[in-house]
Amino acid sequence: MQKEVEILLVEDNPDDIKLTLRALKKHNLANKVDVVNDGAEALDYIFVRNQYSDRNIKDSPKVIFMDLKLPKVSGLEVLEKIKKDERTKHIPVVVLTSSREEQDIIDSYHLGVNSYTVKPVGFDKFVKSIADLGLYWLGLNELPE
Repeated sequence: MQKEVEILLVEDNPDDIKLTLRALKKHNLANKVDVVNDGAEALDYIFVRNQYSDRNIKDSPKVIFMDLKLPKVSGLEVLEKIKKDERTKHIPVVVLTSSREEQDIIDSYHLGVNSYTVKPVGFDKFVKSIADLGLYWLGLNELPE
């Protein structure tokens, strides 16, 4: 029996992946985190294609933490596809990015992002931010069945 995925982390920066996983683990929020490294792989994962074809689309993550500036397919394109599909539009998507560009924020909310968070600079602030996001989306937020 496959364990339910709690977080799908969509991130191409290895250092940010390590920091995020470390922060989640430190606060006991890393029970089941899957990591993909670009927008195309994220879409394959979410829509159970190619190397992820053995997944069930109904076994979606509880939340997606996603960078915007991704190789192959941008985070905005991934967000748009997730939120336009009836099977996946209910999945909360948290943009976790270094971009403070107003247009990125506007576009993300226009496409249905659930939260837009700028990655803090500095280890302690980054860890606290990830922990707060994890606690909220996995502990406090209620999702439909």
